[in-house]
Amino acid sequence: MSSPAPHVPRIPHVPYTGGEKESLHISIGRHRDVVLGKWGGLDDEQMRRPMTPTGTSLLGLVKHLATVAYGWFCAAFDRPTETFWFDTTTEDMTVGPDETTADILAFSARARAAADVAIRETDLEATGTAWDGRVVSMRWVLIHMLEDLLRHAGHMDIVRELIDGATGSYPVPA
Repeated sequence: MSSPAPHVPRIPHVPYTGGEKESLHISIGRHRDVVLGKWGGLDDEQMRRPMTPTGTSLLGLVKHLATVAYGWFCAAFDRPTETFWFDTTTEDMTVGPDETTADILAFSARARAAADVAIRETDLEATGTAWDGRVVSMRWVLIHMLEDLLRHAGHMDIVRELIDGATGSYPVPA
């Protein structure tokens, strides 16, 4: 059974003269939507299939991006979160046999919603504490998360092309 195609809204443009926080938040949202487009129409096996020697899969990347969203946007700023996986090696990119695709996709949606609330309600200059004890500002976290998101969206581009040849921001299965 294939994953339902995610609802991917029309991608908003980053405002040409917008404020810093608004621009960073919209840019993160744009690339999250691209990530959603990478798994639409794939079945569970395709989502879980390791496509690199280190075991990278689309579902593992979705899990990782959700985990770091909770970690950086919520936990670092003492905001509500749920139990999430985090490992400085690869644990949060590994999908266990007891973890369902539906559960990880739902976890991802909840992490995104929680991160969006944290972004809206936290000033750019506000500081929090990272998992390793460093003091970080919301500005730094927005930039860091945009970098991480872009890096992994690129991985997803390659993984999706290897699975079924689909390319572009929103692959449409043949």
